[in-house]
Amino acid sequence: MSIVIPKGYKSLLDQQLTERAIKFVKDTFERELSSELKLSRVTSTLFVESNSGINDDLNGVEKPVSFAVGNMNGRKMEIVQSLAKWKRMALADHGFAEDTGLYTDMNAIRPDDDIDNIHSIYVDQWDWERVMSKGERNLDFLKYMVKKIYEAIKRTEFLVSEYYPSCAQTLPEEITFIHSEEARALYPDMTPVQREKELAKKYGAIFVIGIGMPLTDGVTHGGRAPDYDDWSTPNSDGFFGLNGDIIVWDSIRNDSLELSSMGIRVSPESLLEQLKIRGCEQRKDLYWHKRLLANEFPQTIGGGIGQSRLCMFLLRKAHIGEVQASVWPEEDRAEAKKAGIVLM
Repeated sequence: MSIVIPKGYKSLLDQQLTERAIKFVKDTFERELSSELKLSRVTSTLFVESNSGINDDLNGVEKPVSFAVGNMNGRKMEIVQSLAKWKRMALADHGFAEDTGLYTDMNAIRPDDDIDNIHSIYVDQWDWERVMSKGERNLDFLKYMVKKIYEAIKRTEFLVSEYYPSCAQTLPEEITFIHSEEARALYPDMTPVQREKELAKKYGAIFVIGIGMPLTDGVTHGGRAPDYDDWSTPNSDGFFGLNGDIIVWDSIRNDSLELSSMGIRVSPESLLEQLKIRGCEQRKDLYWHKRLLANEFPQTIGGGIGQSRLCMFLLRKAHIGEVQASVWPEEDRAEAKKAGIVLM
């Protein structure tokens, strides 16, 4: 059984009120995010052609859902795992100007993902991407963008608490930045997940910088594909990486909760470096990678923000299935029902 039910947990909102609140959270945050970052909503694809390099390879081991198109001579397509690379291509193809960008509703299926209180095989997130100006490819700009996203989350939390008073505000006034190498030095005997929990509990909201590059102990803080976030470039703090994760403290589960992964995207030089580090240099011959190496794409920053994760957090839910319709193990459904929890 993968479900964990916090002692004494009871949903603050009934099912009908929860459904209305989900819409309120999504509408409110979408408006706040697009205004804060100057993003235009676009329609995105649900699938891409296999072997094009456009799909997100995640950690390189997850197998995407694929199918053949009968009326296109059986050409193989893949359900997207995220739109990390598709967005950058879209910005180029649609001619977006500097300091503007796009966001979209991304729906994906990741059949190899865990199924537990905060994971399911269905992924729904706001995928966003913005064209950067010259001189912004640095750690200060990354932090600036993180703060803007955090402000959008905080304003949404405030409005949710106004409409649904039982869902009280818990976020701190500011988000705390810490590099994964600093976290390792602070807690050398802990795993990366344990470090996140300790730091999120201490500060309430953190941004862990440098996800993907091996640390001095040889272990990476977390997985990142080599071809979208730049995790190998030295930064002004003396460490590596121009990317990271927004993580908050979930007082319902008494645990950390990642809401977003994001970062400044690879340059042609850092793409080649990261492909080499991961031992997959053959990807440079794929369609998407060839376009990047030919400087057809602008320099961008972008990421994904979990829709169900944000709803779960702001509505003080113990299980992602309370705000998202997916498939759950029968024993989890039975245990949830016994505890009065409705899994969609």
